[in-house]
Amino acid sequence: SFSLSRVNFAGNNIVDYHGSDFFDEDWFDIVFCLRTEIEILAKRLEEREYSDVKIKNNIESEIFQVLLEEARESYDPEIVYELPSNNLADVDSNVARIQSWIQSWYADNGGTEPER
Repeated sequence: SFSLSRVNFAGNNIVDYHGSDFFDEDWFDIVFCLRTEIEILAKRLEEREYSDVKIKNNIESEIFQVLLEEARESYDPEIVYELPSNNLADVDSNVARIQSWIQSWYADNGGTEPER
């Protein structure tokens, strides 16, 4: 069976996942948690034809900041950043912010930015 404990990360990775409960703390230099306003989230999920139960679960999770709090408990809170994800302008802003952070990280750590 597959075990994440046997995965050897050599760096230069971006992980997109909806939880933090099984990733080792030292795997990440920064964690971004995307947040969406409740009304916008509900509309998105309805448009995707999610079941009422799944919509309710997702909305409750967002209201109670479940994933954000999980990230803050799993990692140093100073590396956990909350980003809005309500519209395309937010997406563009988030991409720019993350790209800027990556460039700064490479400059601060004596490396060069990897090829895209």
